[in-house]
Amino acid sequence: MNNKKLQGRVAIVTGSSRNIGRAIALVLAEEGASIVVNTRSSIDDANAVASEIRAVGSDAIVCLADVSQPEGAKKLIDATAEHFGRIDMLVNNAAVRRHSSFDSLEWQEWREVIGCILDGAYLCSHAALPYLRKSDMATIINIGGMSAHTGSKERAHVLAAKSGLVGLTRALAHDLSADGITVNCVVPGLIDTVRGDSAGSGIPEHHSKNKTLIGRRGDPDEIAYLVEFLCGPRARYLTGQTMHANGGAYLN
Repeated sequence: MNNKKLQGRVAIVTGSSRNIGRAIALVLAEEGASIVVNTRSSIDDANAVASEIRAVGSDAIVCLADVSQPEGAKKLIDATAEHFGRIDMLVNNAAVRRHSSFDSLEWQEWREVIGCILDGAYLCSHAALPYLRKSDMATIINIGGMSAHTGSKERAHVLAAKSGLVGLTRALAHDLSADGITVNCVVPGLIDTVRGDSAGSGIPEHHSKNKTLIGRRGDPDEIAYLVEFLCGPRARYLTGQTMHANGGAYLN
């Protein structure tokens, strides 16, 4: 008897070749979901994640697409629909995490970060909407960031984009409620991840400044378990919410 709660469902996880996105893809797959692994350029890492998903008994495809561009988001949604014929879950996780002082922050870098995080969530949600409306358990999960709520130096573009996800979440919860689509935002804080796109700045300033109450940083799986709950049948009464998972760091 199969008791996996997401069996037969299809999830897209943007930016899922590593870190939190990878963890989300694997945890959803462990609950039976078929997964679309998305990356802009890390094809080897994405293929490795797809192999891990297949190893736990779920189906997976890899889609190389830049979700900050309309054609990239359309490519991702079209590839999913062509292969699986449905979309039940969209996790907008793709992000570029740069550090730049505001006086040195150029328009091109601002647009790259806003485009990936906020435009990407809009574009993918908009393109996936016809398919989500056909699902009886559709959900959109936006992955936010704690520093958007606490503030941080040299991250005006990242904080603006992540704050925008909170507003987008609340707006879509209103707009899509009649379709039975839930929309929530999960906000990780102080998670152990590989930060290869931090412009060589090492540990972010807000990581060194903030401390958790429980005395450790979080694991990507701990974020993935919250996302998995929100995607499941027991979370259908939850929508428009911003949920923090940071070991109490937001209270310090």
